[in-house]
Amino acid sequence: MSETFKTLARFQYSTEAQIIKGRLEAEGINVFLFDNITIDTDPLVSNAIGGVKLKVLSSQFNEALTILNSIKKYSTDEAGNNIKCPKCNSEKVELFSTIKSLKSFFAFIFSLLTNLLVLNLPVYTKHLYKCEDCNHEFDTES
Repeated sequence: MSETFKTLARFQYSTEAQIIKGRLEAEGINVFLFDNITIDTDPLVSNAIGGVKLKVLSSQFNEALTILNSIKKYSTDEAGNNIKCPKCNSEKVELFSTIKSLKSFFAFIFSLLTNLLVLNLPVYTKHLYKCEDCNHEFDTES
């Protein structure tokens, strides 16, 4: 009797799934990605088809779930400690990029215009942390 695969997690893009796939395979888990090629071809359909499905053998599901849960989802500092929100002290903090400042906005417009002229200059973005619990945005350097 052949074993079946069971969906362990879903990801919006295949790059996220590939990272987890590599970790699980390193632990001896049989992993299969589903819909990753479709989403790599057209990323806009990811939400429509339910994202990239990471599937494992049914017999290895609980072991894979334990490994998946051990991976830190939230931001850490250089020492590996969770970054805490200065407002509510929550550890559910994620890094994100923004162009809210005037400097970022003008850098974005400049990069957009120069990229139209085939100059590939980087876009200036500011990186901030955002607390998932209280939605407070902060910079660790301030």
